Amino acid sequence: MPTATVSLAAIRRLTLSTQGYTPRFRRARPGEVEEAIRRLSAVQLDSISAVDRAHRLTLSSRIGVYPEAELQQLVASGRVFEYWAHEACLLPVDLWPHCRRTMEGGAHWQYHERAMLQHGDLVEPVLERIRAEGPLASRDFEGAGDGTEMWNWKPAKAVLEALWDRGVLSVAGRQSFQRRYDLTERVIPRAVLEAPVPSEDETLRTLALLAVRARGALTEPAIREHWRLKGGRARLHHHVLALVDEGLLREVHPDDEGPPFYVDAEAELDGGPAPPVLLCPFDNLVWDRPLLERLFGFRHVIEVYKREHERQYGYYVLPLLAGDRIVGRADLKADRAQGVLHVRRFHPEPRTRGNVAGKLERAAVRLARVLGLAEVRYA
Repeated sequence: MPTATVSLAAIRRLTLSTQGYTPRFRRARPGEVEEAIRRLSAVQLDSISAVDRAHRLTLSSRIGVYPEAELQQLVASGRVFEYWAHEACLLPVDLWPHCRRTMEGGAHWQYHERAMLQHGDLVEPVLERIRAEGPLASRDFEGAGDGTEMWNWKPAKAVLEALWDRGVLSVAGRQSFQRRYDLTERVIPRAVLEAPVPSEDETLRTLALLAVRARGALTEPAIREHWRLKGGRARLHHHVLALVDEGLLREVHPDDEGPPFYVDAEAELDGGPAPPVLLCPFDNLVWDRPLLERLFGFRHVIEVYKREHERQYGYYVLPLLAGDRIVGRADLKADRAQGVLHVRRFHPEPRTRGNVAGKLERAAVRLARVLGLAEVRYA
């Protein structure tokens, strides 16, 4: 199929329209949580709750307020599962067979390998308790960390994570955001567990196609970043070209003369403006920083791990999207006891046009309603 040349602005609008940000406050209908996770292909999890958990911010910006119990039921019934993708993510269960190669290929992190070597004597006792008692969290086990690792996990927690990494255990839900682990055969449906492991070529093509359809338009490096695929260009690029040859993807060349983008073969290269929305710092749209800077001229910075005096924009900073641009950054804090969403600082982007303050107010008021907060206060 011949390549096409399009404006970078059209590609930017396509990526935004594909995300499906809701234009107004709404409540999700039954089934929309699972639909959104499938459409996005992966939704990142993160423990920081200064405003709300990352997955809730990402999902609610698209489908509105939803009951967390619905998501927990999807996880408990094995229709959605937690595993590594871009980072630790919520994934549709269809992807489970494609994760098997990673699960069976050794530790995802060296920390998991060390846990199995140093605390191998705990593996069977941990599994035996879960067999007998059902889903358990790390707090259900005794012990304490020795202070030598970044997370200072106690030995039982390290073993639980290593067994989850290998697919022996699965997350059956969360309580106070702590994972509750169960035997995988009691969480993931039997038909999925018994499905053959796809070839690596099939997995890579599936992941490439899902990433492009979830994000609207991606470069080949951005497809790799979506899933954090190792192996560089040599591992994936020929699979992307094969998808183009098969008529599933289309290669388009932007007018900035940068590397080409890949879009779904049926995609229309444009899209409507996005409503004012405060984006989760871990939203799928901002996963790939070089791509984000190329498309939006926006340099995404996460400063939660910096000391306060080193931060330029604030602790938990949400980019403000409006139209087809990211127009500013808001440092937010939710005070649930007082029912207030605090806008502690706001930094508009250089050369932004129009009523940015009005866009911030509209997005902040809507976010406050989603969080169940009665008021927005500006520092």
